[in-house]
Amino acid sequence: MSTLIEKTDKFVLELFKNKLPNTFIYHNYTHTKRVYKSAMEIAEHSNLSDKETEIIQLAALLHDTGYTVTVKGHEEESVKIATEFLKSENVDEDVIEEVNKCIMATEFQNQPNSKLEEIIRDADASHFAKDYFDEASEFLRKELEIQGIKEYTSSDWVDENIRVLSNVHKYYTPYAVRNWQAAKDENLASLIKKKKKENKKLKKEKLKAQYKADAKNASPERGIQTFYRVALRNHIKLSDIADTKANILLSVNAIIISLVLSNLISKLDNPTNDYLIWPTIIFTIFCIASMIMSIMATRPNITRGEFTKEDVRKKEVNLTFFGNFHKMELKEFQWAIDELLQDKNYVYSSLTKDLYFLGKVLDRKYRLLRNTYNVFMIGIIVSVIAFAIAFKYRG
Repeated sequence: MSTLIEKTDKFVLELFKNKLPNTFIYHNYTHTKRVYKSAMEIAEHSNLSDKETEIIQLAALLHDTGYTVTVKGHEEESVKIATEFLKSENVDEDVIEEVNKCIMATEFQNQPNSKLEEIIRDADASHFAKDYFDEASEFLRKELEIQGIKEYTSSDWVDENIRVLSNVHKYYTPYAVRNWQAAKDENLASLIKKKKKENKKLKKEKLKAQYKADAKNASPERGIQTFYRVALRNHIKLSDIADTKANILLSVNAIIISLVLSNLISKLDNPTNDYLIWPTIIFTIFCIASMIMSIMATRPNITRGEFTKEDVRKKEVNLTFFGNFHKMELKEFQWAIDELLQDKNYVYSSLTKDLYFLGKVLDRKYRLLRNTYNVFMIGIIVSVIAFAIAFKYRG
């Protein structure tokens, strides 16, 4: 390596270290050295003169220095930096001019117009044919994102790489075509294979989601199950509420009767308290009537607890209610359940019957409960009136 090349290498290293932002994770000194190495690889097989080789070396080292100033139009800035540095090193004007032409040839939109420009252009895109292509490509994608230039998803970046490798980029030098094109094609094939795999996976996921959505829409099973679940839960909850209300009324009346027996009844032995007899009787009767009606609202019905095989075959028995099978043997009940589960319509029919009869039970409970509260309310009113009249006319 000549003294000039060593100075240029040191200059570029110091420039990048001091002025290149850390956001440049691709266009940095590592990339520059890779381009330099690839350029020398082509130059060694291109019968170049020492002067031409030196131009290639200088262009490879200086071609991305413009990134220390700007991203857009960095080639022009690289030319300015290269010109200033090479003039300070007393490099010939014709060499500087050729170096600048090679730097401008690294812009993708420009076509190389000489052998030296073709060499530097191929060297700058040598990573397309290298085993570190995936790593370099990912660094470039991340750099574009960090710089705020453009964000690519993994899938979009694969598409962009396929587009560039297949339609945009090509190698110009005979050496690159002969030695790098095959490796580039392998990387392109790997990208296409990766894209096909992604498309296949995406298609499979979409198809799976579509089948799931179609199955959900086509079959009302989920909606039917939700209906029965919600309806049965609501019926059971209402039944619990009715039982709670009946128990409250039962407890209140029991307490009232206890107080009546302990306080009023003992005073009726005295002839002076005769006026309390009828109000106490009225009050006690209404309380007892309320208690009886509360008990009737919560009292369970006695069922037959048996069914025949003919009932099961005719689908006339509701196996979801224990009162229809509590006297049956396990073997007979298990047979009936197996028959039930074989017929989806029979299952829904049983649930419908269960829902219907729960509703009938609720109707009976709430009617009795309403009447019980009415009796209790009327009893309180009548008893208070009776006690008031008794107290008024006790003399």
